[in-house]
Amino acid sequence: MQLFVNPAFSDSLKARLRQQLPADVTVVFRHDLPDESAQRAAFLSADLVLGNPPAAWFTQSPANLKFWQLDSAGFDGFREVQTSAVVANMGDYFAWPCAETMVAGILGFYRRIPELVQLQERSEWVGAPIRTRTGLLRRKRVVILGTGTIGQAVRQMLTGFDCVIQMLARTDPQADLHSKDDLRQVLPQTDIVVNCLPGTVAGFFSADLIGAMAPGSIYANVGRGSTTDEPALIQALQTGAIGGAVLDVTATEPLPADSPLWTLPNVLLTQHTGGGQPAEDDGKVVQFLKNLQRFRAGEPVDDAVALGRGY
Repeated sequence: MQLFVNPAFSDSLKARLRQQLPADVTVVFRHDLPDESAQRAAFLSADLVLGNPPAAWFTQSPANLKFWQLDSAGFDGFREVQTSAVVANMGDYFAWPCAETMVAGILGFYRRIPELVQLQERSEWVGAPIRTRTGLLRRKRVVILGTGTIGQAVRQMLTGFDCVIQMLARTDPQADLHSKDDLRQVLPQTDIVVNCLPGTVAGFFSADLIGAMAPGSIYANVGRGSTTDEPALIQALQTGAIGGAVLDVTATEPLPADSPLWTLPNVLLTQHTGGGQPAEDDGKVVQFLKNLQRFRAGEPVDDAVALGRGY
C-alpha cells in the first residue's frame, strides 16, 4: 500500500513515521517530489492519504484510495469531493486548544485583561476604577452554536464556571436549539454566544441574529468567519449594541489592514491560532497511525466524517 503525505514534515518526523508504518506500507512525501506534476501523480496512485491536498486535485480522485486522514478539524473545502474512502478529521485533537482559546478570550474580556496589558505597556497605574468595570464569567448564560467536538469541549470547560449552557444543532436530537427561530428567541437573554459552526453553513449568524443579541453580550467565533455577517457584527461592535467579540476567524484571512476589527477596543483577535499546541505535526502523525491501525483492523476510526454533510 502507498501512503501520500501532504504536509511538510521535518526530517526527524518523517523518519519516525517511516519506522512506525506497517511493513507493507510505503510512504511518499509530497514535498520530497520535484514539482506539482510528480506530486499529483503520487497522490493519484495512493491507497492512503495523510493531510489536505489541494481540492483541485480531486477532479480525478485516487482510484485506490481507502483511508484519508485529514490534518485539520475543518474540511468545508472538500465538501464536493466524491470518494468511497473512509475519511477522518482532527476534530478532537484541535477541539481542546480551540476551546481554551475561546474561554481565555471571554474570561479576559470580563476581567479586563486586554486593558490591563495596555496599561502595563504604558507603565500606567489605574487600579481601583478598573475594579468597577470587571465582570464575572461565573453563571453566565451561554449559547454554543454546534455540538461537534469543539462545541462539546467549550461546554465542558464552561461548566466549571457554573454557566447555564444551551447548544444549537440542526440535526442533533440532544441539542437544546434546532433552528434560527429557536436561537432568535433566546438571544435577548443570552450573555455569550460561542460559534463553533463549520463553513458549510455560511452566513448562519446573520444580521437579524446579531440584532437580537443582548446589550453587553459577547460574541466568540472559533468556527469559520464565513458563518457570520461580518459587516453587521462590526456595526454592532462600533455602536456598542453588543459588548465585545473574541474572533479566532474572520471572513477574509489574513484580515485586511483596513478592517475596523483591528482597532475596535472591544475586539480580541486571535488570528486563527486557536488550535495551536506544542508539537502539532507530531500529534497528526500519532492520530494517523492510530486510525490506520483501527482501519486495517476493520474497526471504526476516530473522528470519522462525511464530506458532503460537512461533519
